[in-house]
Amino acid sequence: MTLFFLVKYLHLLGAIVILGTGTGIAFFMLMAHRTGDAAFIARTAATVVIADMIFTLSAVLLQPVSGGVLMALSATGIAERWLLASLALYAVAGLFWVPVIFMQIEMRNLARMAAEKNQPLPPRYFALFRRWFLFGIPGFGSVMIILWLMIAKPF
Repeated sequence: MTLFFLVKYLHLLGAIVILGTGTGIAFFMLMAHRTGDAAFIARTAATVVIADMIFTLSAVLLQPVSGGVLMALSATGIAERWLLASLALYAVAGLFWVPVIFMQIEMRNLARMAAEKNQPLPPRYFALFRRWFLFGIPGFGSVMIILWLMIAKPF
């Protein structure tokens, strides 16, 4: 196994973790939200926040490192259009992902308070959920396009 192959494998693994964790988080948050059960939402959101911090964050940090090593090993220039587009989309994904972390934390806290007080979820929770959902579209969509660009290198 060559160093290039090992780094490429780690880079691909990072992309898989980002996509897989993102998909899983979106699914579990949506399913918990649909129940309307504040205690269940709080438990689910607590797990989601941990998963985002452990899996997504580590993969997000690994991607530029492994990508930079791949560039050096393959003599790929930073000016390649597919790479520039990927980096721009990575920034877009990050701009939408970082606020989502804070939204998930606040939704978890609001759901916990509602469950502890045996009250319905407050309007702020629903506003955050809508924003969280909407932020997921460009955030996740950017990652999907990056994956295609990494594979196809169309330009």
